Amino acid sequence: MKQPFPREWEDILRKNVALYQHLPEDLRKPLHGYINVFLNEKKFEGCGGLQLTEAMKVTIAAQACLLLLKGNPTFYPKLKTILVYPGAYVARQTSFIGGVPVQTDSARLGESWNSGELVLAWDHVKEESLDIRDGHNVVLHEFSHQLDQEDGRSDGAPILEQGSSYVAWARILSIEYGELVEKVKKHHKDVIDSYGATNPAEFFAVITEAFFKKPAKLNKKHPELYEELKLYYKMDPLQWF
Repeated sequence: MKQPFPREWEDILRKNVALYQHLPEDLRKPLHGYINVFLNEKKFEGCGGLQLTEAMKVTIAAQACLLLLKGNPTFYPKLKTILVYPGAYVARQTSFIGGVPVQTDSARLGESWNSGELVLAWDHVKEESLDIRDGHNVVLHEFSHQLDQEDGRSDGAPILEQGSSYVAWARILSIEYGELVEKVKKHHKDVIDSYGATNPAEFFAVITEAFFKKPAKLNKKHPELYEELKLYYKMDPLQWF
């Protein structure tokens, strides 16, 4: 992590990543080091005709590394390649109706697989990186899936530092997830995006977005949930704004 951090990369962060502007000074230097490691370890591929630039890679790496800043940095050990499309891309999905497999195509903004690849749509990466308060961030979302998948499962229960922490985590997130599902059924809005009601894995990804981008609202409406995320990420974004 002692590799010098290029000044032009710092300029990219100031220009492209709104969260970087709010990041405390004592976290910026470690983030620079993490970005160096990440870019040395991971491969990027432009897809759908996208010509990848250094600015794109640095923008993505910064937000991926933000999730690791205060924890034990594993640098997403299963992840090998980040595939970047210019915009929403079409993915084929197989579902079963009456036991019969049916293939459908759906537009997506990102995907995280435990087979070594992660996919992002650059137009949404750029837009959501610049907007500090919209509550959405596809990079944070997909890389939180990577954290969740480190134990081989995608279930909304990432590896916790203390074994004793799982009881509180399971209790609080189970209650909060169930409440969100009920709100979505009744078409009630919440600071947590309705997509989080899809399943526990998506719930973890969505609350991670809210934790970093809408910390005050999340803490006000869901204080126990906010506290669990603060313990997990070992950061308190509420203090950054």
